[in-house]
Amino acid sequence: MENNNKKSCAEFPWLSSYPPGINWHAEIPVAPLHQMLDDAAARFPDRPFLDFLGKSYTYRQIAQMVDRMAAGLQSLGIGKGDKIGLFLPNTPYYVIAFFGALKAGATIVNFNPMYAEREILAQIDDGEAETMVTLDLKALYEKLKPLFGRCRMKRIIVCPMADILPFPKSWLFPLFRHKEIAAIPRDERHVRFGRLLAKSGGKPNPVTINPIEDIAVLQYTGGTTGLPKAAMLTHANLFANSEQSTQWIPEATPGEERVLAVLPFFHVFAMTVIMNLGIRIGAEIILLPKFDLIQVMKTIHARRPTLFPAVPTIYTAINNHRARSDYDLSSIRWCISGGAALPVEIKLGFEKNTGCSLAEGYGLTESSPVATCNPLIGLNKPGSIGLPLPGTIIEIASLDDPNQLVPIGEKGEVCIRGPQVMKGYWKRQEETDQVLRNGRLHTGDVGVMDEFGYVSIIDRLKDMILCGGFNIYPRAIEEAIYLHPAVHECVVIGVPDAYRGQTAKAFVKLKEGSAVTRAELDAFLEDKLSAVEKPKHIEFRAELPKTMIGKLSRKELLEEEIEKRRQKAEKRRKSIPESEKQKASE
Repeated sequence: MENNNKKSCAEFPWLSSYPPGINWHAEIPVAPLHQMLDDAAARFPDRPFLDFLGKSYTYRQIAQMVDRMAAGLQSLGIGKGDKIGLFLPNTPYYVIAFFGALKAGATIVNFNPMYAEREILAQIDDGEAETMVTLDLKALYEKLKPLFGRCRMKRIIVCPMADILPFPKSWLFPLFRHKEIAAIPRDERHVRFGRLLAKSGGKPNPVTINPIEDIAVLQYTGGTTGLPKAAMLTHANLFANSEQSTQWIPEATPGEERVLAVLPFFHVFAMTVIMNLGIRIGAEIILLPKFDLIQVMKTIHARRPTLFPAVPTIYTAINNHRARSDYDLSSIRWCISGGAALPVEIKLGFEKNTGCSLAEGYGLTESSPVATCNPLIGLNKPGSIGLPLPGTIIEIASLDDPNQLVPIGEKGEVCIRGPQVMKGYWKRQEETDQVLRNGRLHTGDVGVMDEFGYVSIIDRLKDMILCGGFNIYPRAIEEAIYLHPAVHECVVIGVPDAYRGQTAKAFVKLKEGSAVTRAELDAFLEDKLSAVEKPKHIEFRAELPKTMIGKLSRKELLEEEIEKRRQKAEKRRKSIPESEKQKASE
């Protein structure tokens, strides 16, 4: 046994560093995803499960509504393999519809409610979502209503906002009826949530699920090749990642924790690390429908959550708010940061302000999503994405030959093996074959593993800037800029350069009340970056664009730069006299 352990540590260096109380070799259950809610309801029937703006639901109540939802869907003829689109923010309806659809045998297609019409149309058709679920709020319903007849959507299940608010309906209608609540037609294309549950028998017909093969969720992502497509996440994938994430918090007490849900469940990070992990430990999940900084701090102060997964921009916002000290944030014990790189200064500042342990994790939609995380107990290594989760193998492949692995300490492409790795991309075999090779998920990220098994991400292959023959990584530049005490947020992108091919441009937002000039920031970076890494262009902005989950949007800034350059080129072209254009063409 001793020799086997030594061999394992030599092959998997992270085993020597594994945090106490966590077993990398632990068995990962294989089960239908909705079973975790049934299990939690059996263990903690009267435990508060969902808190939405002060209105609370127990595990038993939600489990009963899930059963009725599943039976209602089956009464509409929806069964195994049918696709249900969720067009919902964080509300109890999301959880009920999610698990109700799975229990009926259907597959979830997650939608971002902020999508533009063309994106919604494309995803409905590609994901084959004939049934959509949304709220009766005009802002949501009226995005879907005009799509009838233009895509394969056949019906909308409409959920009333009034029924989930904590105050009486009579308070709601004077405020919202004529402004925010949509008028829902009474026809066969519209199904009211209450009637759907009322006409069901209460218990759905059992559906046989093969967890390894059956797809639970189609989760759309840009993926490692940049094209919108759906990762096929099976029941086994998502159940495994929920279990792996749960094991990563061995000190959590089942039935006693509270999780703050600020990130939207339609994003895979929140779906796994907030909703599913919360259910696995029988936690109370405090739902917030959107991120509002003051509301978040008030909620932490009043509701005392113990677990707060979020993205770096949210932790940054709390760190820098001038009224932060007015709120007691000390209930938070564990925070897991994902979605983007966590600057070291933000991590250390948030831990100082709250007393929690803030660990940076890493993953992709294609891995359900979590693959690695820094220990919440043990060495939490700043600047690292931590160690592989239980049952997960991280390998570093050569950038020159993806089929070859590089030695410890050498950089290459980060690859993932494990039960959480997707089945493939929906209806895209060629893209699947590009990223799933030799049993490995090729992430498109450049990283390195140290002798203790900790992995560090250098940057994305597609974000890498090729500057005069040198590889420049935006993350390294961003980390250096974040060291300046006046900097609140920053994003670095590569822009065309006539001499070098590409060069770095930094977009910087300063902290409120702070000031720094371009020359001062250049001088600050002098001893922190090489000459080729120093950004040639720096643009100060009052705000930086963000995605729906609060992640800084490098993509939007790149698109802005492309459009700016296109307009400049067009302006120059129009300024050239026709006579000179004629000479040039000759």
